[in-house]
Amino acid sequence: MSILRILVLAALVAATSLRAESPAEQKVTQAIKSPDLSVVHLWAPWCSNCQAELKNGGWLKMVKDNPQVKFYFVSVWNDGGDGKSMLSKFQITDQANVTVLADPGPRRGDNKIKQFAGMPLSWIPTTWIYKGSDLRYALNYGEVRFDVLQQFIEDSKSEWSHKGEPKLPE
Repeated sequence: MSILRILVLAALVAATSLRAESPAEQKVTQAIKSPDLSVVHLWAPWCSNCQAELKNGGWLKMVKDNPQVKFYFVSVWNDGGDGKSMLSKFQITDQANVTVLADPGPRRGDNKIKQFAGMPLSWIPTTWIYKGSDLRYALNYGEVRFDVLQQFIEDSKSEWSHKGEPKLPE
């Protein structure tokens, strides 16, 4: 490998690793290490899909029905706004198991974040379920069906171990 290629590769690696996590991203990254279940919901108040999820009351019901689960509503692509006033209208901020955060990044353009907490971000709403640093489910494109989300939360409570099970023949 030529010296020029090595230098270019080193510069690319350095540029990629220099991306600083926002305070919201740092809080979520720390929170998902908990052995408890965490639901990370990336959204924005201007997004019609995100608004539809709020209007039908699904998020409030989900949060109330799962008091042992920590919910993180992270506003992204919203120029640093947290959307808390909209979430308040739907009583979401009143719940003890909800944390509202905002990524400071811009809404549009090349500087818009394309990953959050090490996961790709290309659409909102996006919803992830974690247990003890393990990503259990990723709903990356569009509105969530709350009956499905509830099932994913229930499934995520298990240990997901397949030790001792026979392997399928190749």
